[in-house]
Amino acid sequence: AALAEDAPVLRVTGLAAGFHAVTHLPTGVVEQDVVTVARERSVGLYGMSAYRASHAAEPAQLVLGFGNVGERAVAAGIAAVGRLLMGW
Repeated sequence: AALAEDAPVLRVTGLAAGFHAVTHLPTGVVEQDVVTVARERSVGLYGMSAYRASHAAEPAQLVLGFGNVGERAVAAGIAAVGRLLMGW
């Protein structure tokens, strides 16, 4: 619900996996730029490239972890990511 409200430009997959989801960034958005700016705003994100054997930055995707994180913190983090992406 938080993604649909605050970050509707993100397509999400992997929710059924349990404690994380993968978001697919819009064309032209650089994964590492989003990760860097998010961390400056105290939102912990990881780029999918860190988990690829090749470390390829394309397609640009983020890993959103939500295990052991309260609902309010998840909603606040998603809202921050949504605000961040509005500038791209």
